[in-house]
Amino acid sequence: MNQSSSHHSEDVELPLIQHLKELRDRLLRCLAAVFLIFLSLVYFAPEIYAFVATPMQKVLPEGAQMIAYEVASPFLTPFKLTLYVSFFLAMPVILYQIWSFIAPAMYKHEKRVAIPLFISSVILFYAGVAFAYFVVFPLMFGFFTSVAPVGIQVAPDIASYLSFVLMVSFAFGLAFETPVATVLLIWAGIVSADSLAQKRPYVFIGCFVIGMLLTPPDVISQTLLAVPMWLLFEVGIVFGRWVNPTANAQSEGSEAG
Repeated sequence: MNQSSSHHSEDVELPLIQHLKELRDRLLRCLAAVFLIFLSLVYFAPEIYAFVATPMQKVLPEGAQMIAYEVASPFLTPFKLTLYVSFFLAMPVILYQIWSFIAPAMYKHEKRVAIPLFISSVILFYAGVAFAYFVVFPLMFGFFTSVAPVGIQVAPDIASYLSFVLMVSFAFGLAFETPVATVLLIWAGIVSADSLAQKRPYVFIGCFVIGMLLTPPDVISQTLLAVPMWLLFEVGIVFGRWVNPTANAQSEGSEAG
Protein backbone atom coordinates (compact mmCIF):
# COMPACT_ATOMS: atom_id res chain seq x y z
CA MET A 1 0.00 0.00 0.00
CA ASN A 2 2.76 2.38 0.97
CA GLN A 3 4.83 1.35 -2.00
CA SER A 4 1.98 1.99 -4.44
CA SER A 5 1.28 5.38 -2.90
CA SER A 6 4.96 6.31 -3.08
CA HIS A 7 5.12 5.28 -6.73
CA HIS A 8 2.01 7.37 -7.40
CA SER A 9 3.53 10.42 -5.73
CA GLU A 10 6.70 10.02 -7.77
CA ASP A 11 4.64 9.86 -10.97
CA VAL A 12 2.87 13.07 -9.98
CA GLU A 13 5.98 14.93 -8.84
CA LEU A 14 8.20 14.01 -11.76
CA PRO A 15 6.35 16.09 -14.40
CA LEU A 16 6.29 19.05 -11.99
CA ILE A 17 10.04 18.77 -11.45
CA GLN A 18 10.59 18.55 -15.20
CA HIS A 19 8.48 21.65 -15.79
CA LEU A 20 10.39 23.56 -13.13
CA LYS A 21 13.70 22.52 -14.66
CA GLU A 22 12.51 23.56 -18.11
CA LEU A 23 11.32 26.89 -16.71
CA ARG A 24 14.71 27.43 -15.08
CA ASP A 25 16.54 26.62 -18.33
CA ARG A 26 14.41 29.02 -20.33
CA LEU A 27 14.87 31.79 -17.78
CA LEU A 28 18.63 31.26 -17.97
CA ARG A 29 18.46 31.51 -21.76
CA CYS A 30 16.58 34.80 -21.46
CA LEU A 31 19.17 36.17 -19.04
CA ALA A 32 21.97 34.94 -21.30
CA ALA A 33 20.45 36.73 -24.30
CA VAL A 34 20.17 39.99 -22.34
CA PHE A 35 23.73 39.61 -21.00
CA LEU A 36 25.25 38.90 -24.42
CA ILE A 37 23.50 41.87 -26.01
CA PHE A 38 24.58 44.05 -23.09
CA LEU A 39 28.22 43.00 -23.48
CA SER A 40 28.12 43.86 -27.17
CA LEU A 41 26.57 47.29 -26.51
CA VAL A 42 28.17 48.50 -23.27
CA TYR A 43 31.18 49.94 -25.12
CA PHE A 44 28.78 52.17 -27.07
CA ALA A 45 26.83 53.30 -23.98
CA PRO A 46 27.67 57.03 -24.44
CA GLU A 47 26.58 56.92 -28.10
CA ILE A 48 23.35 55.11 -27.16
CA TYR A 49 22.51 57.75 -24.60
CA ALA A 50 23.34 60.51 -27.08
CA PHE A 51 20.88 58.92 -29.52
CA VAL A 52 18.14 58.76 -26.88
CA ALA A 53 18.84 62.35 -25.81
CA THR A 54 18.69 63.70 -29.37
CA PRO A 55 14.97 64.72 -29.25
CA MET A 56 15.67 66.89 -26.20
CA GLN A 57 18.99 68.29 -27.35
CA LYS A 58 17.50 69.42 -30.66
CA VAL A 59 14.98 71.70 -28.93
CA LEU A 60 17.21 73.08 -26.18
CA PRO A 61 17.96 76.81 -26.42
CA GLU A 62 21.21 77.76 -28.11
CA GLY A 63 24.13 77.14 -25.78
CA ALA A 64 22.10 75.05 -23.31
CA GLN A 65 23.16 71.52 -22.40
CA MET A 66 21.89 68.64 -20.32
CA ILE A 67 23.45 68.39 -16.87
CA ALA A 68 24.28 65.72 -14.26
CA TYR A 69 23.42 66.46 -10.64
CA GLU A 70 25.08 63.40 -9.13
CA VAL A 71 28.78 62.58 -9.35
CA ALA A 72 28.29 59.09 -10.80
CA SER A 73 25.45 60.00 -13.18
CA PRO A 74 27.67 60.48 -16.27
CA PHE A 75 28.72 56.83 -15.92
CA LEU A 76 25.71 55.13 -14.37
CA THR A 77 22.98 56.69 -16.52
CA PRO A 78 24.32 55.48 -19.92
CA PHE A 79 25.13 52.15 -18.26
CA LYS A 80 21.53 51.74 -17.04
CA LEU A 81 20.16 52.80 -20.41
CA THR A 82 22.28 50.18 -22.17
CA LEU A 83 20.89 47.53 -19.84
CA TYR A 84 17.32 48.59 -20.65
CA VAL A 85 18.11 48.61 -24.37
CA SER A 86 19.58 45.10 -24.08
CA PHE A 87 16.37 43.86 -22.51
CA PHE A 88 14.39 45.67 -25.19
CA LEU A 89 16.37 44.07 -28.01
CA ALA A 90 16.21 40.63 -26.37
CA MET A 91 12.41 40.75 -26.24
CA PRO A 92 11.93 38.42 -29.25
CA VAL A 93 14.13 35.80 -27.58
CA ILE A 94 12.28 36.21 -24.27
CA LEU A 95 8.88 35.88 -25.90
CA TYR A 96 10.08 32.88 -27.91
CA GLN A 97 11.16 31.15 -24.69
CA ILE A 98 7.78 31.91 -23.13
CA TRP A 99 6.04 30.55 -26.21
CA SER A 100 8.17 27.38 -26.23
CA PHE A 101 7.30 26.77 -22.59
CA ILE A 102 3.52 27.09 -22.94
CA ALA A 103 3.07 25.79 -26.52
CA PRO A 104 3.04 22.04 -25.64
CA ALA A 105 -0.07 22.61 -23.52
CA MET A 106 -2.01 24.27 -26.35
CA TYR A 107 -4.24 22.75 -29.01
CA LYS A 108 -3.49 23.16 -32.70
CA HIS A 109 -6.30 25.64 -33.28
CA GLU A 110 -5.05 27.67 -30.32
CA LYS A 111 -1.54 27.75 -31.73
CA ARG A 112 -2.82 29.05 -35.06
CA VAL A 113 -4.10 32.14 -33.25
CA ALA A 114 -1.43 32.42 -30.56
CA ILE A 115 1.57 32.52 -32.92
CA PRO A 116 0.38 35.61 -34.86
CA LEU A 117 -0.55 37.26 -31.55
CA PHE A 118 2.94 36.69 -30.15
CA ILE A 119 4.60 38.06 -33.26
CA SER A 120 2.28 41.03 -33.53
CA SER A 121 2.73 41.86 -29.83
CA VAL A 122 6.49 42.24 -30.36
CA ILE A 123 6.05 44.32 -33.51
CA LEU A 124 3.42 46.55 -31.93
CA PHE A 125 5.51 47.15 -28.81
CA TYR A 126 8.49 48.20 -30.95
CA ALA A 127 6.17 50.35 -33.05
CA GLY A 128 4.86 52.10 -29.94
CA VAL A 129 8.37 52.90 -28.71
CA ALA A 130 9.40 54.13 -32.17
CA PHE A 131 6.28 56.30 -32.36
CA ALA A 132 7.16 57.83 -28.99
CA TYR A 133 10.74 58.56 -30.05
CA PHE A 134 10.18 59.91 -33.55
CA VAL A 135 6.79 61.64 -33.13
CA VAL A 136 5.89 62.25 -29.51
CA PHE A 137 9.23 63.30 -28.02
CA PRO A 138 10.03 66.06 -30.55
CA LEU A 139 6.57 67.59 -30.13
CA MET A 140 6.48 67.14 -26.37
CA PHE A 141 9.97 68.49 -25.66
CA GLY A 142 9.48 71.33 -28.11
CA PHE A 143 6.34 72.32 -26.24
CA PHE A 144 7.99 72.07 -22.82
CA THR A 145 10.98 74.21 -23.79
CA SER A 146 8.82 76.80 -25.56
CA VAL A 147 6.66 77.48 -22.50
CA ALA A 148 9.56 77.95 -20.08
CA PRO A 149 9.20 81.27 -18.22
CA VAL A 150 11.51 84.12 -19.08
CA GLY A 151 14.77 83.90 -17.19
CA ILE A 152 14.55 80.12 -16.70
CA GLN A 153 17.39 78.13 -18.26
CA VAL A 154 16.17 74.76 -19.55
CA ALA A 155 18.86 72.20 -18.64
CA PRO A 156 17.40 68.73 -17.88
CA ASP A 157 19.23 66.31 -15.60
CA ILE A 158 20.36 63.24 -17.55
CA ALA A 159 19.12 60.74 -14.92
CA SER A 160 15.70 62.39 -14.69
CA TYR A 161 15.51 62.56 -18.46
CA LEU A 162 16.24 58.82 -18.74
CA SER A 163 13.51 57.95 -16.23
CA PHE A 164 11.04 60.17 -18.07
CA VAL A 165 11.89 58.73 -21.50
CA LEU A 166 11.67 55.13 -20.27
CA MET A 167 8.30 55.76 -18.60
CA VAL A 168 6.75 57.38 -21.67
CA SER A 169 8.27 54.82 -24.07
CA PHE A 170 6.94 51.93 -21.99
CA ALA A 171 3.52 53.59 -21.84
CA PHE A 172 3.36 53.90 -25.61
CA GLY A 173 4.66 50.36 -26.07
CA LEU A 174 1.87 49.04 -23.86
CA ALA A 175 -0.74 51.28 -25.50
CA PHE A 176 0.13 49.84 -28.89
CA GLU A 177 -0.73 46.38 -27.53
CA THR A 178 -4.41 47.40 -27.56
CA PRO A 179 -5.37 45.31 -30.63
CA VAL A 180 -3.70 42.23 -29.14
CA ALA A 181 -5.64 42.66 -25.89
CA THR A 182 -8.86 43.23 -27.85
CA VAL A 183 -8.39 40.11 -29.95
CA LEU A 184 -7.56 38.04 -26.85
CA LEU A 185 -10.76 39.14 -25.12
CA ILE A 186 -12.84 38.23 -28.18
CA TRP A 187 -10.98 34.98 -28.80
CA ALA A 188 -11.43 33.86 -25.19
CA GLY A 189 -15.16 34.53 -25.44
CA ILE A 190 -15.13 37.11 -22.63
CA VAL A 191 -16.73 39.68 -24.91
CA SER A 192 -17.90 39.76 -28.51
CA ALA A 193 -16.78 42.12 -31.22
CA ASP A 194 -20.30 43.51 -31.47
CA SER A 195 -20.50 44.32 -27.77
CA LEU A 196 -17.14 46.07 -27.92
CA ALA A 197 -18.26 48.05 -30.95
CA GLN A 198 -21.33 49.20 -29.04
CA LYS A 199 -19.09 50.46 -26.22
CA ARG A 200 -17.03 52.57 -28.65
CA PRO A 201 -17.89 55.97 -27.03
CA TYR A 202 -16.83 54.70 -23.59
CA VAL A 203 -13.62 53.27 -25.00
CA PHE A 204 -12.85 56.59 -26.68
CA ILE A 205 -13.20 58.41 -23.36
CA GLY A 206 -11.23 55.67 -21.59
CA CYS A 207 -8.33 56.10 -24.02
CA PHE A 208 -8.04 59.76 -23.06
CA VAL A 209 -8.23 58.86 -19.37
CA ILE A 210 -5.40 56.36 -19.84
CA GLY A 211 -3.47 58.97 -21.80
CA MET A 212 -3.92 61.39 -18.91
CA LEU A 213 -2.61 58.83 -16.41
CA LEU A 214 0.35 57.50 -18.41
CA THR A 215 1.70 60.70 -19.97
CA PRO A 216 2.80 64.10 -18.67
CA PRO A 217 0.05 66.65 -17.97
CA ASP A 218 -0.04 68.22 -21.42
CA VAL A 219 -2.66 67.93 -24.13
CA ILE A 220 -0.20 67.02 -26.88
CA SER A 221 1.19 63.83 -25.35
CA GLN A 222 -2.21 62.76 -24.03
CA THR A 223 -3.79 63.12 -27.46
CA LEU A 224 -0.89 61.39 -29.18
CA LEU A 225 -1.40 58.40 -26.90
CA ALA A 226 -5.21 58.34 -26.83
CA VAL A 227 -5.89 58.61 -30.57
CA PRO A 228 -3.59 55.72 -31.62
CA MET A 229 -5.05 53.60 -28.81
CA TRP A 230 -8.56 54.19 -30.11
CA LEU A 231 -7.56 53.46 -33.70
CA LEU A 232 -5.76 50.29 -32.64
CA PHE A 233 -8.86 49.28 -30.68
CA GLU A 234 -10.83 49.50 -33.92
CA VAL A 235 -8.19 47.35 -35.61
CA GLY A 236 -8.55 44.82 -32.80
CA ILE A 237 -12.31 44.61 -33.37
CA VAL A 238 -11.76 43.92 -37.08
CA PHE A 239 -9.30 41.11 -36.39
CA GLY A 240 -11.45 39.85 -33.52
CA ARG A 241 -14.32 39.23 -35.94
CA TRP A 242 -11.96 37.20 -38.09
CA VAL A 243 -10.50 35.22 -35.17
CA ASN A 244 -13.83 34.29 -33.57
CA PRO A 245 -16.52 34.54 -36.24
CA THR A 246 -18.64 31.79 -34.63
CA ALA A 247 -19.11 33.70 -31.39
CA ASN A 248 -19.98 36.85 -33.30
CA ALA A 249 -22.48 34.99 -35.45
CA GLN A 250 -24.08 33.50 -32.33
CA SER A 251 -24.35 36.91 -30.71
CA GLU A 252 -25.97 38.30 -33.84
CA GLY A 253 -28.42 35.38 -33.94
CA SER A 254 -29.39 35.84 -30.30
CA GLU A 255 -29.97 39.53 -30.85
CA ALA A 256 -32.14 38.81 -33.88
CA GLY A 257 -34.16 36.24 -31.94
